Amino acid sequence: MKNSEGILLLDKPLGRTSFFCVHKVRKRLGVQRVGHAGTLDPLATGLLVLLVGRRYTKMAAQFLEHDKVYRATLCLGIETNTYDREGEPKEVSSEPPTEEQLQLALKQFQGETLQTPPMYAAKKLQGKRLYELARAGIEVERAPVLVRMEIELESYHYPHLELMVRCSKGTYIRSLAHDFGRAVGCGAHLAGLVRMASGPFSLEQAISYEQLEQLPAEELPLMREELKKEALKEQVPEEEATE
Repeated sequence: MKNSEGILLLDKPLGRTSFFCVHKVRKRLGVQRVGHAGTLDPLATGLLVLLVGRRYTKMAAQFLEHDKVYRATLCLGIETNTYDREGEPKEVSSEPPTEEQLQLALKQFQGETLQTPPMYAAKKLQGKRLYELARAGIEVERAPVLVRMEIELESYHYPHLELMVRCSKGTYIRSLAHDFGRAVGCGAHLAGLVRMASGPFSLEQAISYEQLEQLPAEELPLMREELKKEALKEQVPEEEATE
């Protein structure tokens, strides 16, 4: 397809990997150079920013710097080894914390803070993915990373609570869920995650996966002119996402 370059905003469905979506766009548009501006785990849904064409994939690192906004659902009382609902569960407490206790614990995570990546992560250490080591039963020390978060408690109905999180590049929401549970004293894991925004792009602008499959290739909404001119001035090497 001619002139197949730009930014495609997709509402990633549950259970699909980010790479699967990249592969799907490559096939639909007949374009080999397709990347993304921040991966989403299969258990996460929401905004996936897809970069189509050489001009845009070269800007991947620039887009990765954008802050992200997530709606996170936490399940209190149970920790897992993966920090999400797919892991092996371990009950920590069946005592429901008060909303006052939750708000107090949240203060520890507001603003800049050091966060340790989870073992089940795509982050590389000495050439190995952390999740590869974890699956082999090996746990290694991970260096804490400075991240920035702004968190609001949206709702609370024990054992679930919903948080709205604006965060910097490299933030692991699964680590936030685990660490928050420890801070409250009851344990927690990530039960659901939706990416609501990435930089200037929002989930409301995204097409569904069904539309990606069914729309004629020439009707897929690739953003070009809408992108701010200053965003195109500096092209930097492509970089792998760590979120």
